Amino acid sequence: MSVSSPPVKATAPFPYIGLLSLAGAIFVSVTSEFLPTGLLPAMARDLGVGISTAGYLVTIFAGTVVVATTPLAALTQRFSRKSLIVVVLLVIAVANVLAAVAPTYAVLVIARILGGLAHGLFWAVVAAYSAHLVPAHQLGKAVAITAGGGTAAFVLGVPVGTAIGNALGWRTAFTVIGVVVALLALVIVKFLPPVNHHVEQKAGEVRVPLTRDPSFRSVILLCTVILIILTGQNTFYTYIAPWLTRVSSFEPSSIALVLFLYGGAGIIGLVGAGYAADRFPRKAFVGVVFGVMAAVLVLAMATTNTAVVLIAVIVWGAAFGGIPAMLQTRMLRTASFRTRDLAAALQTTAFNVGIGGGALLGGLLLDGIGLEVLPFVMIVLVAAGLALSLATDTVRDRRERHRLREP
Repeated sequence: MSVSSPPVKATAPFPYIGLLSLAGAIFVSVTSEFLPTGLLPAMARDLGVGISTAGYLVTIFAGTVVVATTPLAALTQRFSRKSLIVVVLLVIAVANVLAAVAPTYAVLVIARILGGLAHGLFWAVVAAYSAHLVPAHQLGKAVAITAGGGTAAFVLGVPVGTAIGNALGWRTAFTVIGVVVALLALVIVKFLPPVNHHVEQKAGEVRVPLTRDPSFRSVILLCTVILIILTGQNTFYTYIAPWLTRVSSFEPSSIALVLFLYGGAGIIGLVGAGYAADRFPRKAFVGVVFGVMAAVLVLAMATTNTAVVLIAVIVWGAAFGGIPAMLQTRMLRTASFRTRDLAAALQTTAFNVGIGGGALLGGLLLDGIGLEVLPFVMIVLVAAGLALSLATDTVRDRRERHRLREP
């Protein structure tokens, strides 16, 4: 069975160009995933469906990722990691072009399923790629760089896509992102170093199932934390555009700017995560999660004050900006080398269960209760995820202290 490669030598030069190439690929992939977020009203009108039905496109995309990621990762385990990234990016490009020309909602669903298949495999490969390029003590820095692509998607990709969609139509926005994805595939071909993700089995070595690896239980618990927090985040964030215009008092034309400020603030959180993840990861994680909950609570309580809402959105973006990178870094340090590829696939699944589940839950609450309840539900779920993380850390610390006291 193929497992992660041994640690990279600490004396190797830091692979900035390769990591920036990965960041670019993540940028276009994440932009493609969340592009509908800022275009839901326009898409709903054009396709003749409700906003919640349009929002389910996010759920469909994420649901496809959840179902397909682990099987696809297993089926492609023997293939070059770099080649897989190139192939899936080209498939994502095709999926976006298909979405752009979709005559009906059903065809658009097919396009999103195709994109979800490629996106799931993309993340199963990319999530562990940094660990093949750098030694363990540089993981936080490396993940922060690659995660910058995801942050840039919220800073530039989704807001610019929203602006293009509002000015020229949502179909044009999908076409543009399809072309950009294809161009990034060429960048990967040129600049991303290939890696060897195989480890030769030693003579006489007996392989135990990956599920019996000592780190597997911790991987599952961390995936549960990811799932809960991402469900909370996307219960509200998926419907941020209609919330801003219907519950708060923003004009539709200002949504792109609000999303830009949210994503821009995320850069601050990401830079902080790159520093904190290698120094005091637990305290930093607790701090940013509390920051998210506080910002969203202020936002929900001051809906009529646009200035306060805007400031709260910026704080929310800054606080949440570092959370995905912190979680990914923690996963790479939690999983053993031989379970790292499996952990990457499970992490991708957990993220997308949260994304899709949040969009689904938010849509159900929107139809059943109203937009006003979404931020409060988000706060409760994020708090539950933090509580599980703290409880897991406490149990692990006690077990470690007990082990050290044993004769």
